[in-house]
Amino acid sequence: MKRRLLRLLERTGLIGPAFRTWESAQALLAGRRTRVDADDALPVPPPQLVVRVAGTADVDWFLEGGRLGAASVRGALRRHGVALEELGGMLDFGCGCGRVTRNWAGLPETVRVAGTDLSRPAVDWCRRNLPFARFEENALDPPLVFEDESFDLVYALSVFTHLTAELQVAWRDELRRVLRPGGFLLVTTHGRSYLPRLADDERERFERGELVVRWGDVAGTNLCSAYHPERYLRETFAEGFAFIELEAEGARGNPTQDLVLLRKA
Repeated sequence: MKRRLLRLLERTGLIGPAFRTWESAQALLAGRRTRVDADDALPVPPPQLVVRVAGTADVDWFLEGGRLGAASVRGALRRHGVALEELGGMLDFGCGCGRVTRNWAGLPETVRVAGTDLSRPAVDWCRRNLPFARFEENALDPPLVFEDESFDLVYALSVFTHLTAELQVAWRDELRRVLRPGGFLLVTTHGRSYLPRLADDERERFERGELVVRWGDVAGTNLCSAYHPERYLRETFAEGFAFIELEAEGARGNPTQDLVLLRKA
């Protein structure tokens, strides 16, 4: 029933406004919070920003998911002999309202932390409340404002899971541009654990190694969903990179997404 309704909204051109209305309703249902600050002493974003990032207004999960996401990033690099404290610069691509970025507040000043996002309200909130990092707004399409070879690490948690095939490639190339030689690109994806969500024809395409995208008309929102088979990741997405690792369901802050680590040649 839900899928038929979404198809109807898509045909009538109302799927985008309907989804934004749903997000707003979730934020309103959250009501007023009595909790103002998190354990890290940093401010907590308002419900409408939390919903857009976490898909729920649950502040506890927003904060815990961010901590788990940061731990996943740190752990992936550590497995390959790299400590975050050794990096010169890192970029949170699709940072939202700082769910993960806030966890880097204690890094040495030698590690330049930056975030970029499609949402101007989220970027504005980060600029006001997370002063240890630089935040910039990006469009749905490249480019970013950053110069070539600016970062040693770019991570995108639950971002490529919401982009069309064309945007996947365009942003892969743009992130490669801003990475230094030898720099890491870490992304999370919808892998085999998401097969039960797919229709029979979509599952067949996935098993053939094809990227499957739903609701591409609302790319960049949580409604648009992309499903990444390992073959696609290795043969298409990783072009221009060395394929370092695929950890099934390794994205602790975005269960049960896979964690993929690439390295710029």
